[in-house]
Amino acid sequence: MNDMPYIRVGTSYFKKVKAPTIAGDFNEILVPWNIDTIKQDYGKNYIGDIPKYDGFTCIPSHTDFKQVYSGFYNKYSPLSNKPTDGTIDISKLFVKHIFGNQYELGLDYLQLLYQKPVHILPILCLVSKERSTGKSTFLKWLKAIFENNLTYLTNDSFGSQFNSDWTNKLLICIDEVLFNKEELTERIKYLSTTNHNKMEAKGKDKIEVEFFGKFILCSNNEDNFIKIDAAEERFWIRKIPKFKTEDTSLPEKLKQEIPAFLFFLNNRKLSVSCVTRMWFTPWQIRTKALQNLIRHNRSRVEKELASILLMVMDKYDQNEIDFCPQDAVFAVNQTRVKTDLTQIRHLLKKEWKLTPKTNSLTHEKFTIWNKGEISRETETGRYYTVKKKFLLENFDELMNE
Repeated sequence: MNDMPYIRVGTSYFKKVKAPTIAGDFNEILVPWNIDTIKQDYGKNYIGDIPKYDGFTCIPSHTDFKQVYSGFYNKYSPLSNKPTDGTIDISKLFVKHIFGNQYELGLDYLQLLYQKPVHILPILCLVSKERSTGKSTFLKWLKAIFENNLTYLTNDSFGSQFNSDWTNKLLICIDEVLFNKEELTERIKYLSTTNHNKMEAKGKDKIEVEFFGKFILCSNNEDNFIKIDAAEERFWIRKIPKFKTEDTSLPEKLKQEIPAFLFFLNNRKLSVSCVTRMWFTPWQIRTKALQNLIRHNRSRVEKELASILLMVMDKYDQNEIDFCPQDAVFAVNQTRVKTDLTQIRHLLKKEWKLTPKTNSLTHEKFTIWNKGEISRETETGRYYTVKKKFLLENFDELMNE
């Protein structure tokens, strides 16, 4: 009776049921079931034939799925679509629309989701101020591919302490995301690179589980939907253009090509090899949309200091400048922006990743006076060195002001 709908895990009974969805599909879920009800429906002898397992596990696989591992029932959901050779013209065009000039990397990302679901991947963010771009269609397409292994969250549900509904999922998608709190950003950054997480359900103790989830964020706010710094390497941010012509039947067309698309992914060679823990290098997934987000996340103090340093270097025709944190504080405070030593030191060390000289050494100190005059004199101290190239690459907006 392998096809019977009931299983016993530990000392508890469950029924495998297919819950209907609005889209007309079904999600198979396990529902706790009472043993007396089973006896009532099928009689006492039926109980002995129900498959028995020692507990639950969750081991993702799409190419070699196993329902049972060493007496444990696998809660990961097998995919209903099986790879079949066929045409995927619509799917390729859609991937091209989402990933643009990073098309091959986009295919790599989807292939890795399918073939290597445990591997860590970047946090994919789809942003656009415009409507009818295909962001939601992309999530629906992934839902049709990975089915019950993808879940949707809201900002509030991601911030909740209870996470048992999503901690065993492959894809965790948050639409209309807006993380105003820094702890939410830190949480998603931590989860994107860890392989363990604490799972907590209402009325139950926390338990440590293996975590393999990947996050996809969508937002209409291109400038500050999340707070990240200039050194951040975990986010892959794509600005999605508007469709030239909207096709209301696109989701259905994509769905029909899923078996052929899986066949394509299974037989395709990855365009890049694994060289970082998130497979892709920061430079491979760097985009103008990421730079825009970083630019809007910068503080007024950071922008002002960068502007001052560029001004001094231009005046003295230098490609780098030496200064102590106290010099920077004095210079910035001559403007309408105010700062202190703690903020400047944090900016230089944490944001700009600079290291001061280990000993006090002689350098040319600069001073900006309240009338904008610049003077220089020799001084001794543990100074920092900033290169003009660094400022031009990271504060290109200052050149257009």
